Amino acid sequence: MKKDKDLWVLVFICIINSIGFGIIVPLLYPYGKEFGLTQQTLGLLTASFSIAQFFATPVLGALSDKYGRKPLLAISLLGTCISFIVFAEARSIVVLFAARILDGITGGNISVAQAMVSDTSTQQNRAKRFGILGSAFGFGFIIGPALGGLLSKWGIQVPFFFAAGIALIGTLSTIFLLKETNPRGTIKNTTRFTFLSFITVLKMPTIGTAIFIGFLLTMAQFTMIIGFQTFTVDILKLDPSSIGLFYAGFAVTGIIMQLAVPFFTKRVPSKAMILLLSTALCLVAMFASGFTAGFLTFAACMLVYGLFNGLRNPMINSTIADHNDPAKQGQVMGINQSYASIGQTLGPITAGLVAAISIHSVFWLSSLYILIALLFTFRLKAKE
Repeated sequence: MKKDKDLWVLVFICIINSIGFGIIVPLLYPYGKEFGLTQQTLGLLTASFSIAQFFATPVLGALSDKYGRKPLLAISLLGTCISFIVFAEARSIVVLFAARILDGITGGNISVAQAMVSDTSTQQNRAKRFGILGSAFGFGFIIGPALGGLLSKWGIQVPFFFAAGIALIGTLSTIFLLKETNPRGTIKNTTRFTFLSFITVLKMPTIGTAIFIGFLLTMAQFTMIIGFQTFTVDILKLDPSSIGLFYAGFAVTGIIMQLAVPFFTKRVPSKAMILLLSTALCLVAMFASGFTAGFLTFAACMLVYGLFNGLRNPMINSTIADHNDPAKQGQVMGINQSYASIGQTLGPITAGLVAAISIHSVFWLSSLYILIALLFTFRLKAKE
């Protein structure tokens, strides 16, 4: 019962943190235009966060293995708070980049939270708890953009200050409400992180395969997002509010599926098999979406994809944790998040390249990434 209470405290922290992040995402471009930000430099600004996070997240995860989860989670959230304040007070595009890089450097909150869930879970309930954590992040990302748009009516800087306040609440909640799951000295033989770990982890039979599958499926999702944006505007001719509601509905389906993880794990004990079946359904839905031309057929494809894509992270994260050394939980979860960050960067870049051919080709490129991931899930199943 105590562990469940601690999980819900962590869920609360993750929700308010993701709300803060979601608030600023749709406002980066209109705010940055005041300082000369263009569509091209917006991509660089977004990538700067992901690249900084790629290098920093496993380091923070490794430090949480050695010094405890709470201090590293608190530092990460405080860094986010400061970065939002710097962003709000920016007077040049250079400061905007500095703020996003700072947020990326201290952006280990997801991997540290995942390590905390792993610390307090058993192999039987780990997927369920990862599903709850994932739904917490997803809920915040849905609420955040709408809240940011509302707050911007009082001034374009207001949402950034509000996001900073949200991050500060998360920091204080971590310090005063959250129980440490890895007290310093509890886990012995922690290893020092080196960047060679990015390669050595991929060589680990089960963990490396799971991380690579996660990278491919993340890249597929962020490729799809570019196709989603262009298809709804150029083909379906939807207005911004309708697109926002459509995308929110897509996100809600993923949250529903993450909360339904126990339903699947009780009936299919093999996490690799659940991942294999859900990936196959995502492949069919994504490939079919490339042939759609109307709202209903496109929405049906997105519904199927959104639902079964929601099983991705709970299955992958729990598989990694099940086969991982407790002394490396933070480090390996950090490396997993680093590869996800690169997938988030490469997906939109490659989507932009094939979009010149046709909008539909973006969905087929996403399908290709999912197909490769599906082939690797057979390998994961064989090693289970």
